Amino acid sequence: MIRQILKTISVWAIPCFLVGIPLFGAIKRVKVYESFVQGAKEGFQVGIRIIPYLVAILVAVGMLRSAGAIDMLARCLDPVLRRIGMPAEILPLAIMRPLSGSGSMGIVTELIKTHGPDSFIARFAASAYASTETTFYVLAVYFGSVGIKKARHAVASGLVADIVSLFAALIVCRLVF
Repeated sequence: MIRQILKTISVWAIPCFLVGIPLFGAIKRVKVYESFVQGAKEGFQVGIRIIPYLVAILVAVGMLRSAGAIDMLARCLDPVLRRIGMPAEILPLAIMRPLSGSGSMGIVTELIKTHGPDSFIARFAASAYASTETTFYVLAVYFGSVGIKKARHAVASGLVADIVSLFAALIVCRLVF
């Protein structure tokens, strides 16, 4: 029953948004196309402002991966997470996801190829990928675009949200799959 509901929602979600948002704008008498073009212009300017922050985060991620720090941390955390039922194969994804979207997508793709798309590990990896965020990338982009230099509690809050999302994905996958 839950699978059927989720399947129905996933099939209809994007078409509803694609029709619903412009329709809502038209009802509110917003010039939808002009608003879209204006937003695209502003987005381009933001993109130019955040390039230095993006380069910095990509270099940092590359250094961590090349040095083997992510794999080493995964090996250290493996015994603890096995006790709560989290597969060890997911650890590199859980560590990489706050740092890099493309790096974590590579890990998910590798897990799906290795274990098969219908395996628990593949489904959990996909759920974990979808429910967590590239915290450091997002902070670099958003804070960099408006010139904020001190992140204060944003990093800790983002990482706590990632951990909670990871465990929520684990619980949901255990219940559904």
